[in-house]
Amino acid sequence: MGIAELTASRPVTPDRRAAPARRAVRELLLVATLFLLYKGARMVVAGRVSSALANGESVWRLERLLRLPDEAVVQHPVLSHTLLAHLANGYYAYVHFPATALTLVWLYLRHPARYLRTRRTLAVLTAAALAVHVVVPLAPPRLTALTTMVDTGSRYGPSVYGPPDTDALSNQYAAMPSLHVGWALAVAVALVAVTRGRLRWLWLTHPLVTMLVVVATGNHYWLDAVVAAAMLGVVHLALPASVPPVAGRPGDPAATTARDVSPREPRTRVR
Repeated sequence: MGIAELTASRPVTPDRRAAPARRAVRELLLVATLFLLYKGARMVVAGRVSSALANGESVWRLERLLRLPDEAVVQHPVLSHTLLAHLANGYYAYVHFPATALTLVWLYLRHPARYLRTRRTLAVLTAAALAVHVVVPLAPPRLTALTTMVDTGSRYGPSVYGPPDTDALSNQYAAMPSLHVGWALAVAVALVAVTRGRLRWLWLTHPLVTMLVVVATGNHYWLDAVVAAAMLGVVHLALPASVPPVAGRPGDPAATTARDVSPREPRTRVR
């Protein structure tokens, strides 16, 4: 009996069946670690409040010169309806990371080549965003008096931030770029790439809703979202179209070669 026949006849043990799940959890922990490192690094560059407030006013004035809609106009309906405020705050607080994590897990299991590219894209985008935070500290609209905008999180809840003067868990003066928008757009692009049918374009509603939410809650300017989208475009152009082989055991979805990212990669139909 040959080696191939011995391998084929080997029984599938519970340990072997659980291996893909363990690897998926490992990858999820890797992405969570990336997110936590980013949050921690933002705290290292915190403390430049006066510069952040001045930059916030400059961004607001620049948007008026560019004839962009006033963020306060978008926030006004939210302030008039408590339920709408709760929904917007909840979306901002609870959708950002879980939606990204679930997408990455699904891509890992069903489209490993796209998963590897998306994971790399998020890593590079996050690192680039941190560099911008270091160079350009920026107060969000809710902390910039010139905008007259309200912190909907603290007024209506739920809120992910404490008072900015005493908040030791986050740097609230790092608004540009908006990684809420950047990550949402990255996962939407990945999902559009691996699904079929006209309905696949509905994935883009996630970054669109995210952009409206971050503006309506006073957490970001329009330009924060624009810069995030531009940076994502640069990252996509800079990264190679294919991914190098990844070492792994037979049957490991992450053991992907460059041929897996060809246009013939299997797609999931969205009806």
